[in-house]
Amino acid sequence: MSRLRVIVALALTYALLGVMMNSVGVVILQSIRHFDATKPMGSTLEACKDLTVVAVSFLVATRVPLFGFRRALIAVLALMALACFAVSFAGGFFAMQALFVVIGLSFAIAKVATYATIGLLARDPNDHASITGIIEGVFMAGILAGVWLFGWFIALDDSGNGWLRVYWALGAAFAAMALLWTVTPIDERGAAAPEGSENAHWGEMARLAILPASLAVLAGLFFYVLIEQSVGTWLPTFNNEVLHLPAAMSVQLASIFVGASALGRLASGVVLRRVAWLPALLGCLVCVAALVLLSLPLAKGVQPNAAVDWFHAPIAAYLFPLLGVFLAPIYPTLCSVALSALPRHRHAAMMGLIVIFSALGGTIGSFITGMLFQHLPGTLAFYFTLVPMALIALILPIIRRRQGSGAAA
Repeated sequence: MSRLRVIVALALTYALLGVMMNSVGVVILQSIRHFDATKPMGSTLEACKDLTVVAVSFLVATRVPLFGFRRALIAVLALMALACFAVSFAGGFFAMQALFVVIGLSFAIAKVATYATIGLLARDPNDHASITGIIEGVFMAGILAGVWLFGWFIALDDSGNGWLRVYWALGAAFAAMALLWTVTPIDERGAAAPEGSENAHWGEMARLAILPASLAVLAGLFFYVLIEQSVGTWLPTFNNEVLHLPAAMSVQLASIFVGASALGRLASGVVLRRVAWLPALLGCLVCVAALVLLSLPLAKGVQPNAAVDWFHAPIAAYLFPLLGVFLAPIYPTLCSVALSALPRHRHAAMMGLIVIFSALGGTIGSFITGMLFQHLPGTLAFYFTLVPMALIALILPIIRRRQGSGAAA
């Protein structure tokens, strides 16, 4: 197989699914505006995708290698193409909930296949971290492009439903990626489990889950995604209701967070070749906390301005999303640390656990932040992120100690 070709195909597939997974904030805003959804109703979209991710990861993660990574990716891409074309005719909030169930199913399978394939391609732990950083960076760049794509269709929408035409473009992209994978082979022999272990299934995940090193990594990833999804999902609403920006501009300015995250993940692939991961991630957490404490007070007392534009938006709209630069390296680094310590045939099971805990973190974080936005002034809601940041800072040294003792293996 062509290593570069597979990496490119993985990155593009993962990025395209990332567009859909992270469109929840935009869809919440549009559902509130056009489908008469409440904020707690909007937060159910996060649950629709993340609880589906949990269920699918638990049920099929260890079966993906048996089905085949390439065939699994083709199947979910074809399913997503059909779902996008169908939802373009949506007339109510239920259709969006159904779409995010399909998104969760597809993403769970694709993520296991993607990370397990990285294990087949990587030559050593540093190479694994580098490939992971690149693919996660392209993932974030895809999300950034998706934010602008949705914002463009929203800006052109004068009927209330015209923005749904974005799903025609996305459906065509998914169909094109499915065709690309039909001509992109993968050598999957390294993913085979040792003879006699084919029936491990949930038992393999359970054995990994009770390892102290695994528990520490999963806890760190849970709290990370709780923060990331809290910010990413509710930032458009924060821009619209707290900073009083127009809907399309609220979505487009939220892309700063995504762009900052893409930059952080791509840069981490370079930085972590020269700096040990523990001090690097602890430094990132300090910077994230500093940006939260500096930028949120600037959002207080912002008054509506009908003539607001990109040059006159509140400074908090630009400063707060920059925390993505320092937040983003945490996830791929912890995933790489966990997977590099395991033999390749255990990567699918470990990714199943990672996806489950990540999904739970995303659902809980979005729900808590939605409730805070509903009952508290919007400027206070994001202060909640300081709590999981502190918990991650406590967990990282534990992961490093366990890694050094070889407990992950």
